[in-house]
Amino acid sequence: MTNTIIHVDNIHKSYLMGKEAVPALRGVSIDVQRGEMLCLMGPSGSGKTTLLNLLGGLDEPSRGHIAIDGADVVSMKEEQLARLRLQKLGFVFQTFNLLSNFTALENIEAPMVLAGKLRRRARRERAEYLLEQVGLGDRMDHYPSELSGGQQQRVAIARALANDPPILIGDEMTGDLDSKTGFEVMQLVRSLNQEQGKTVIYVTHDPRMADFADRVIHMTDGIIGREELKNGS
Repeated sequence: MTNTIIHVDNIHKSYLMGKEAVPALRGVSIDVQRGEMLCLMGPSGSGKTTLLNLLGGLDEPSRGHIAIDGADVVSMKEEQLARLRLQKLGFVFQTFNLLSNFTALENIEAPMVLAGKLRRRARRERAEYLLEQVGLGDRMDHYPSELSGGQQQRVAIARALANDPPILIGDEMTGDLDSKTGFEVMQLVRSLNQEQGKTVIYVTHDPRMADFADRVIHMTDGIIGREELKNGS
């Protein structure tokens, strides 16, 4: 079995602005290894979030090839993409995206309900376990409005892990957090990477948060500018 879990080959993506096609990605090729923690950096408009959206099957490339854990993402129909996102990918966003009328526990159970694999009691037990893992065992019945930003992001990480996906995708996970809380969140993500073997690919503007990665890819104008190895890689 190959150790490459994400394979991106010559991806291009353009968006129509009026009658003009504006390129967001211009021939990006990346291989991400199983268990790697990869950071994407670059100025606004460099293509980082576009690339994450393509990896998650949230958007389609104009041309090129993407494989996730050996599966051809580009040729998938929407139903197959939905299954891929439920089973293989966990998403963590800058704005947390928690359901405001759900408790922390219910937010984590939601992806498991969609996956339809576990019975109610098993879902609850796994949600409780995940909240304990992220240090929020005493906040299970709290609503997002009753949690700090850092706590909400921890719930979002636990929710991303609900179906035990091999890959975590993070878009500015610490962007709305203060520096101390951001470091705590990244330490949590790094521990998941090291202890559970999760493959992590994330975007940040903060060089201090990039230091948690094994490898940093610097993007500019829709292409890869340079790569930088970290953490003894």
